[in-house]
Amino acid sequence: MDILIYGIINSFSLALMAIGFTLVYGISRLPNFAHGALYVITGFLVWSLIHLLKLNYVISILLALVIMGLIGAAIYRFILIRVRGMATSEIIATYALGLAILEFLRWGGFKGMTYTLPVFIEGSVNIVGIPVDFQRIIVIAVGIVVVSFMWIFTHFNKTGLALRGMAQDEHAAMMLGIDSDWMAVIAMAMGSILAGIAAITLLPLGNIVVEAGYNVLILSIAVCIVGGLGSWVGAILAAFMIGFLQIITVAYIQSHFHMVVALLAIIVTLILRPSGLFGRQKELEERV
Repeated sequence: MDILIYGIINSFSLALMAIGFTLVYGISRLPNFAHGALYVITGFLVWSLIHLLKLNYVISILLALVIMGLIGAAIYRFILIRVRGMATSEIIATYALGLAILEFLRWGGFKGMTYTLPVFIEGSVNIVGIPVDFQRIIVIAVGIVVVSFMWIFTHFNKTGLALRGMAQDEHAAMMLGIDSDWMAVIAMAMGSILAGIAAITLLPLGNIVVEAGYNVLILSIAVCIVGGLGSWVGAILAAFMIGFLQIITVAYIQSHFHMVVALLAIIVTLILRPSGLFGRQKELEERV
């Protein structure tokens, strides 16, 4: 039962980490390798607003999410718009930006175990004899709310439908009057906010450290590759597959192998099914 319960919690954690990355790539075909840096910078931003400006926790969270949305939009308007369509340049630009942000935070003194965010609700509860703290239950609740909101937004909102149109066929969407660059700005802003929501939900379970940015980026890429780049359904299923495999590895092998599981998942997927579970990339036999 502990593997089942903590497997579900870990799976929702991975889904929260990866959904922003998946959203941006699915709509604009932009691999945002600064995703992990945006995750970490949200944590440091909330911490700074609470401890330096003495703001309320809820106000700090809302303000941080607004700032993250603006940062995501600015990244596209000032950087990615200049290299869009050049896949290698997109990867290099976003990875260099993420690396610069994380190392700047390290240089600025944001390192060590002194930076933490308070949990939303103190305490724990026993579920079929397994102790689970309330913050981890909140992770599941937030994951369900975020996925549900994204589905409703992209099926019943005009902007969400335009985003879906861009994801399905960019050229057809542009012929119908949808502005590709404006949709990319919205996607980057939303992806950055989703990275921020993941950070605010997950970082209270540990410390805010620069290394978390690299880990979140690796896990997000693993989930997206296994699920199929650009597929939200595939990303969620992949999050559950990798999430349970990580918990089983921790339970029966050793805890420090949990990241190896994600890396192996990437390698195995690229060998056996390069397009992932629900991806639309060409298979090997189509490319040869």
